[in-house]
Amino acid sequence: MLEKGMTIDYEYDFGSTTALMITVVNYRIGYWAKEKVTILSRNNPYVFLCSQCGEKPAVSICLECAWEGPEEGLLCEDCSKTHACGEDMLMGICNSPRMGVCGYCGSNLYPDQFMADTELGAPADD
Repeated sequence: MLEKGMTIDYEYDFGSTTALMITVVNYRIGYWAKEKVTILSRNNPYVFLCSQCGEKPAVSICLECAWEGPEEGLLCEDCSKTHACGEDMLMGICNSPRMGVCGYCGSNLYPDQFMADTELGAPADD
């Protein structure tokens, strides 16, 4: 059972490991429903600044440069066009700790900016 304040270590691995530390900030008790997964919360997307010009928000990550450090290879739209590693090494920025890992480019089901399932047309839990 989850408790407020509890931390959980989790390693996500589909060919490359991403280590996560999850902190329970709150929880809710609901009903069991096998037929549907309901997303209750999600991290807000982080705005990265371009590591090349340092001025504009990054829209892509260079997979080659990202090996140099966590803040490297983040590129704005203008810098992406002239980046030395080339267009083939670029992936879009997404709201995930797996951004740029093993070709992960985000969810096809949920937008990067969180919207509760009720906002996406699913019925509300009453």
